[in-house]
Amino acid sequence: MTLKHVPHGTAALTYDAGGLASSAPRGTMHAVTPTPAEAQQLRDLARLRKVRDRIDREYAQPLDVEALARGANMSAGHLSREFKLAYCESPYSYLMTRRIERAMALLRRGGFSVTEVCFAVGFSSLGTFSTRFTELVGMPPSMYRDQAALSTVGMPACVAKQVTRPVRNREAPVATQS
Repeated sequence: MTLKHVPHGTAALTYDAGGLASSAPRGTMHAVTPTPAEAQQLRDLARLRKVRDRIDREYAQPLDVEALARGANMSAGHLSREFKLAYCESPYSYLMTRRIERAMALLRRGGFSVTEVCFAVGFSSLGTFSTRFTELVGMPPSMYRDQAALSTVGMPACVAKQVTRPVRNREAPVATQS
């Protein structure tokens, strides 16, 4: 889908999707209708945005790719492929990242045990939570709780969220206890 702009004051020959020529005064914007493939791609992107928004909203619920795909009227394989193309990570990875981000915020706030945080953000296994947390953050949740609260003292929550955002794709350096 493209838009053509013709400079003002001159006539121009434009072509429609079928290759038919027409003239229009210059300075006129012509919207070219999307091809069926482009229209489908736009619809798919809208559905992917709805899936991402659902993950952001319902991260603590028991979500899986099958359920997300059903909600978007897509197959699980198609959703996974298209989501990864659009957002550079799988729906599952995106969900895990959202959960870990929320866990980090709860641990920074304090007043919750690691187990309480684990279940509050949608994990059903403390072991899985700890493993995934360590992969993304670079330290176990208990160590993060002890150290992160001190490192973000006096920092607005919105800034702390950006500064402490988990690293995807297991890129976090592993912290050692001293």
